[in-house]
Amino acid sequence: MNNAVSNNPAHHRYELDVDGHTAATYYKTADGVITFIHTEVPPELGGKGIGSRLIKGAPRPGTIRWIEGDRGMPVRKGLH
Repeated sequence: MNNAVSNNPAHHRYELDVDGHTAATYYKTADGVITFIHTEVPPELGGKGIGSRLIKGAPRPGTIRWIEGDRGMPVRKGLH
């Protein structure tokens, strides 16, 4: 897997295409801060570390803040 993470600003998400499927992490930006809101990995890619690759490959402009995931579990919090 040599796929690169790419920014899709029209949809406010970073994407990673693998084996014909697209994983994505959605974000919003304000005042130089990017907030990741939700990450989606297709079931076909589950258990392969795709979500981690997606987040690690997303560019880091300014400060990053994580919020709670859609399942009510904190993904990662704090300012980095």
